[in-house]
Amino acid sequence: MKPTQLTEQSLARAAKTLAGQDPDLAAILERLGTPPLWARPAGFATLVKIILEQQVSLASAASLFGRLKQNTTPFTPARVLELGETHLKSLGLTRQKTSYCIHLAEALRDKRLRLSRLPLMTDEEVKAALMGIKGLGSWSADVYLLMVLRRPDIWPAGDLALATAALNVKRLQQRPTPEALTKLAEPWRPVRSVAARMLWQHYLARRTEVR
Repeated sequence: MKPTQLTEQSLARAAKTLAGQDPDLAAILERLGTPPLWARPAGFATLVKIILEQQVSLASAASLFGRLKQNTTPFTPARVLELGETHLKSLGLTRQKTSYCIHLAEALRDKRLRLSRLPLMTDEEVKAALMGIKGLGSWSADVYLLMVLRRPDIWPAGDLALATAALNVKRLQQRPTPEALTKLAEPWRPVRSVAARMLWQHYLARRTEVR
């Protein structure tokens, strides 16, 4: 049986359910409405973009990814391997992220990672498959589960924006650790993916207001 996938409709329903249980999430929903689905296409390109997003701003990663795609056609594992590390570094990728992209391309070429199988796997199986590739850690696997596979109960506890949003929304004394953030999200099961989107929505709106 194929795992459940969030849709625009189920996302809206879950956001209302969470708002009925948590007044802080209710305030977000009332002020900003249903959060975006933020769906991403499956495939190599999305995983490369997730690698580029690690520990940098989304804007910076988007700019680098755009340059990478524009100068690597077709944007496939085979083409990336053909052009090699020198090409990736010339476009601004760090040595470490260049290595990660090469490892990913090799894993797909050698069929050690089969992306077509991920939609049929459990959340735990998907995480294990992705984290078996050098450069794809827990956060990267969670983002793929959230945005590409759109699983309803994923909680990327290591996400800095999520922790910052929780600090503000829950009026905490300090930004929560991943462990504290995981505990905070327990009442939001089995739709923690929706709570995460609501908190990201709040985070982005607050950043816009501050500017």
